[in-house]
Amino acid sequence: MKKKLVSALLVAAMATSMAAGCGSSSSASDDSSAQTEDTGDTAEGEDAAEGEEGEVEAEAVTTVGPDSGTHMEMWSFVSQHNDFYAKMLEKWNEQNPDRQIQITFTTYPFGDMNNKMIMALQTGEGAPDLCDIERGQFPNFLQGEVQLYPLNDALEPYMGDLVQSRFDIYSKDGNYYGAPTHVGATVMYYNDELLSQYGIDYTTIKTWDDYTAAAETLKEATNGEVKMTSVDTGGTDWMWLAMAEFGEDQVDADGYAQVTPGMEKMLTMQKEWLDNDLAMISPAGHVDTEEGKQNIMDGNIASFPKALWYMSRFLSDMPDEKGKWALAPCPVFEEGQDRSVGIGGTGTVVTNQSADPELAADFIAYAKCSEEGCIGIWENLGFDVCNTEVWTNPEITQDTSNQYIAFFKTNPFDVLNEVKEEIAAITVNANTFILGDYLCVTTFNSIFEDGQDVAEALQECQDAVDLDQGK
Repeated sequence: MKKKLVSALLVAAMATSMAAGCGSSSSASDDSSAQTEDTGDTAEGEDAAEGEEGEVEAEAVTTVGPDSGTHMEMWSFVSQHNDFYAKMLEKWNEQNPDRQIQITFTTYPFGDMNNKMIMALQTGEGAPDLCDIERGQFPNFLQGEVQLYPLNDALEPYMGDLVQSRFDIYSKDGNYYGAPTHVGATVMYYNDELLSQYGIDYTTIKTWDDYTAAAETLKEATNGEVKMTSVDTGGTDWMWLAMAEFGEDQVDADGYAQVTPGMEKMLTMQKEWLDNDLAMISPAGHVDTEEGKQNIMDGNIASFPKALWYMSRFLSDMPDEKGKWALAPCPVFEEGQDRSVGIGGTGTVVTNQSADPELAADFIAYAKCSEEGCIGIWENLGFDVCNTEVWTNPEITQDTSNQYIAFFKTNPFDVLNEVKEEIAAITVNANTFILGDYLCVTTFNSIFEDGQDVAEALQECQDAVDLDQGK
């Protein structure tokens, strides 16, 4: 094994252990209803389950497919993902009698699975044929000599209908190494039932100035008891949204992490909200924590931005909120700016240790990128899928019996199609772990809790990040 690869994977192991505790740019998590996407309260933070010999214990193992089929191993950190892949495997075998597959699906705790995968690739043995890798961790697996199988040929039949930017984040040197699960388009969640009580029409909110005005109306009407939103100290979703709106990125042309003018504008606005009692600090750091969701259910905030995958949180954790909430494009600083950003995601890979990488690649491309597969992802997991054919299929988009469509006052696909050309992509690499961690651990708290000047706090952040990056 080349030293270059070993070094890169050791860095990846360190990043995996460091990633918990922050938000979208640096934390490791998933996009299922049983996990948190890009938050700190993931399985990664749990104690590792180890057996007597120090081996990582699986949470669930199941084998699907005929004994006569090509046997493969697949790892994930979300049982619902493996359940979905198992369903798609059954369909694959029905449609491909001459290419039968049997897969043993294993679910591991998040951090344990990543470390086990890193070691398997480092040593050149023990890796599965297929594996889910969360977006925040994916750059670690693209460093050095990539030990993954390119999916280009397998994806080619579907690429004309797929959201290109979601594949770019799993690519290197013209090769695609991950099949995405969703777009992760960020939208605003508005409690329309609450807002309408006070004469606030969320559909008229187009800019952050409009949003601030609505917050002032809400404050006056409720004597400050209800806030328009909560600002995060433990996640960077708001920062990603600001960068998207100003066409920025969190890395420069050389791949070094950077703070941006858009971040400063967003943080300055949020600090003003807090100073004027228009917003509150998110309990436990962000809305995708138990405390954050309880805050929503208690009616303490009327809106917040989050990716469409957060819909599943309402269904699984806040079912009594049904019929209250509407989805809409995010406000912007200036009309004409992009109104969304893709956040989170899981790229499914084929390793170079697979006994039949071509077959494995064809299966996972079918399962996650074909129209049939993406319909299954939407119906089973509730994600805004990458195949845009699904977005305009009336049998899917107008199915009022669907649990996600029935839950919200607006149709998720209507919002998704409205921002279709405005879903920006933010770069994630090894350096962005450093930036995200510093923002969450130090900068946000310094600004929101301690009242530090925004520009000063961001300069301290940049100086510290530059030092860690060796600049």
